[in-house]
Amino acid sequence: MSDWERASVARVLAPARPRKLAKVPFVELADGRLQGVVSSGSDIGRVYVSSVAAGDYTFSCSTNNNRPCGGANGVFCNHIHALITESVLQYGAERVARYLRVEVAEADLDANALAWGMSGTRPTQGDSTAAALVFSRFLRHLAYLELPASTAPVPELHWFPTTRAVA
Repeated sequence: MSDWERASVARVLAPARPRKLAKVPFVELADGRLQGVVSSGSDIGRVYVSSVAAGDYTFSCSTNNNRPCGGANGVFCNHIHALITESVLQYGAERVARYLRVEVAEADLDANALAWGMSGTRPTQGDSTAAALVFSRFLRHLAYLELPASTAPVPELHWFPTTRAVA
């Protein structure tokens, strides 16, 4: 058994390209959806929880206190487009397309092509039941930023992936 297999860390892929966290501070491919938190363009104190389901592209977008997005009227709103764009930066277009099961020509593979590929199937607007879970996960990630700097282990993070090479 190698050293990294005995360690309580996992290898993580680096982001495909650096992201600016101000617009989309949290994005993940989880629970069969592309989901995340997107900052409001008009109110600094408001964020939107947006998601797109893999396969059928059912989407939802609502504020952190569950008010529906005014721009998501049967079509992807700007928050969904921002989420798709940032997911491509974080994970790479191929991985996002594969996860969401979007068929796009390899030569055209970018965030716009992914959004267009999903829009062509007439996605429907779903409920925002997952929004609370996604927002809660985002807040939990933020809480780790408030921990005081220390080299001591944090027991609840023993599973947390690291990019540090384990010898």
